[in-house]
Amino acid sequence: MKSIVRNVHKYLSFSISLQLLLWTVSGIYFAFNKIEMVRGEQYILSHSYAVDLSQINLNIAEAENVRLSKRLNEEIIIITKDIGNEYLDIKGNSLDKLSTDAALKIVGNKTTLKPLNVEEIKMEKNGSEYRGRPLPLYKVTSKNKANEKINVYLNVFSGEILAIRSAQWRVWDLMWGFHIIDWQERDNINNFLLKMFSILALISSLTGLLLFFKVDIKK
Repeated sequence: MKSIVRNVHKYLSFSISLQLLLWTVSGIYFAFNKIEMVRGEQYILSHSYAVDLSQINLNIAEAENVRLSKRLNEEIIIITKDIGNEYLDIKGNSLDKLSTDAALKIVGNKTTLKPLNVEEIKMEKNGSEYRGRPLPLYKVTSKNKANEKINVYLNVFSGEILAIRSAQWRVWDLMWGFHIIDWQERDNINNFLLKMFSILALISSLTGLLLFFKVDIKK
């Protein structure tokens, strides 16, 4: 029996050793990097503003959520419905998309970054930096004080910052893909490979414990 347990532990551990190494390396990376820094929160400037609610006289039907925001120098209303978001000015008129110049100005005002150019993104890509964000959006290529390239993604209507992506985030994203064994979309934590390797790792751990205590008992 001991020989069977030893062989199971030996060959099972060898077969999953690479994934165990990837789990360990990625886990160490996560432990030594703050998620707030990875997300680029250190680049965002805090702002406060006042809104005169007496200016708002709207009849909003079937809204799940209504909130106020500011787009450059104008107050706007963001209405969330089951069919998506609606963007209005303070008088209830639908908002047009921001111009690319306005997008550059927003990044300059809301962050410590230096905006360089703007690209409108209309199509989803698997594993992209902006995955999970509503399209279309603006990608504003910027630089920080260390002259590192930073991508800022904006909502094209509200000007809200949806994501900030740097080289640090890309390494984190790669490590996350290794950690959950999803190298393409890097979002599926319910995939077959992760389940399989987790069960194999559990069996390897249990057989190792059995061997350890068997040896101790004989002594």
